[in-house]
Amino acid sequence: MTTPRLLDGRLKLRHLVLVDALTERGSVVAAAAALHITQPVATRSLHELEEILGVSLYERGPRGVTPTDFGSAFTEHARAVLAQLTQAARHVSELADAQRGTVFVGTHLAGSNLLLPRAIAALKRAHPWLTVVVREATPDALLIELSAGRVDLIVGRIGRPASESVQRYALYQESIRLVVGQHHDLAGRTDLTLDEVMEYPWILPGAETVLRQELESLFVRNGHDLPLSRVEATSFLTVRQLLIETDMVAALPNLIGAGDPRLALLPVALQPMGHNVGITVARGRPLNPASQAMIDALTSVSKDMGQDTTASGPADQS
Repeated sequence: MTTPRLLDGRLKLRHLVLVDALTERGSVVAAAAALHITQPVATRSLHELEEILGVSLYERGPRGVTPTDFGSAFTEHARAVLAQLTQAARHVSELADAQRGTVFVGTHLAGSNLLLPRAIAALKRAHPWLTVVVREATPDALLIELSAGRVDLIVGRIGRPASESVQRYALYQESIRLVVGQHHDLAGRTDLTLDEVMEYPWILPGAETVLRQELESLFVRNGHDLPLSRVEATSFLTVRQLLIETDMVAALPNLIGAGDPRLALLPVALQPMGHNVGITVARGRPLNPASQAMIDALTSVSKDMGQDTTASGPADQS
């Protein structure tokens, strides 16, 4: 591939948008629907792009398309370009009105019930005209949103090392506890074993999450299979209501269980389960004023998050 192929006027913004959608959704039909174009238009645009680049970007199969090595590499660059264009538009808008701006925050469970709401409240007190948009999704989905510039930062568990594309900062440490509704038969017990808890139905996080992997390891170490009666859910509102209305058990960050009067913590040791809660941003991408103000608020609020927290500084120094 030579540089002039991308600068001779044939490459269009729509090609980059299409690659982003194709890689995320895995099929031409789904990508076309998401972009509000017809399937033939999407297919023609993909052929145009592959002709420009001189390589095949996707392998076609009966269930959709899978990025080739070329496709994965180009998707990463396409998303970086789209993110920069998004930032540029917002930067110009915010320069025109320095008191108004928007920050898009992605979140997933840890930090979403106390840290983020308190930080937003603090931010709004200092900057009442700033708009905060919160998007909840799985960790992997949020990383895609971050790389494409659709979210400015992610607040939640830091369970992976830094990479060439993201930088992570830990704000505090939080343990994982088993949680039930206040009405539960096990609520209030002071002597309890995991074997007893395994007799009840469980709510497990999605298979793609670090917490799910840790729970599966916990079960194996203690001679248990996955609970036969289980629900898999990633939405905290769904998990909370199920705990309140049923006899299910869930593993949640301590501050979620301890901060809700309708939930009860069970005295079952889950060592060494625990995690850092913090901020993930795109490496090398300048932060707009609204995003920096949000990070400042998160950092400030995290210092007063209670006895189960310990400020731990940057999780990534590279």
